[in-house]
Amino acid sequence: MSSAEAQILRTVLDQWRSAVDAHEPDRVASLFTDDAIFQGLHPYTVGRDGVAEYYAAQPLGLTATYDIRETRRLADDVVLGYLEVEFGFTDRPALTVHLGVLVRRVDGAWLIGHYQVSRLG
Repeated sequence: MSSAEAQILRTVLDQWRSAVDAHEPDRVASLFTDDAIFQGLHPYTVGRDGVAEYYAAQPLGLTATYDIRETRRLADDVVLGYLEVEFGFTDRPALTVHLGVLVRRVDGAWLIGHYQVSRLG
């Protein structure tokens, strides 16, 4: 895993985690591209509005911690990441998922263009 790719992912995902932890769905959505494909644990959406709606529906007190498992630089402006994410809740046990993300540099900013969660045994 390249440290440059991991740093790009950390920069974006630390902002994502901060916005999730603060329950600020519009700020979460601002970290995605306008045409982002988003697949949480519910049917997928395309675009920032769907991301904002998804996170607005999450319970207060939701937290996210992540561990980057793999990275790949697919092009100068595209980084792929595979992560393990633990979502914490105030009223039930934590949920651990696997997350694939694709971040793209758009007008100088790195944004999430694809986000797909899976629950593996």
